[in-house]
Amino acid sequence: MIDFDEILQILPHRPPMLLVDAVIEFEAGKRAVGLHTVTEEDCAGHFPGNPVMPGVKIAEALAQVAAIIFLAEPPEHHGHPVYLVGLDKFRFRKPVLPGQKLRLEVALDQARRGLYRFAANATVDGERVANGTIMAAAPETPPIS
Repeated sequence: MIDFDEILQILPHRPPMLLVDAVIEFEAGKRAVGLHTVTEEDCAGHFPGNPVMPGVKIAEALAQVAAIIFLAEPPEHHGHPVYLVGLDKFRFRKPVLPGQKLRLEVALDQARRGLYRFAANATVDGERVANGTIMAAAPETPPIS
């Protein structure tokens, strides 16, 4: 398990844009499962009186878990930027509300010429709320194998 304090060392993101509270499963360079408890702040302004976490923030949370796959091992990678370069076939299936716990599952699907493709799936209480493909680049870190 990777706790919040370790995530602060691994990712360059900081609140309110840090959207991963813990990683409960991790295989270096392959896959990770993160958790995030949705807050009122995550939903601020979207929509007043009926707060819903924006889909773009759900996609960002999944992308941060993908970055952890790059950066957690070896420790020399900690803090390096991983750039989101694309989202494909993303679907947002159910609203995500404050107080709900997002389970963020990400697995490396393909690595080619410095670009990486990940399969991403977000669930709440075992029900899929979002899924799609994330593409990322990590120019300052050696390729993962």
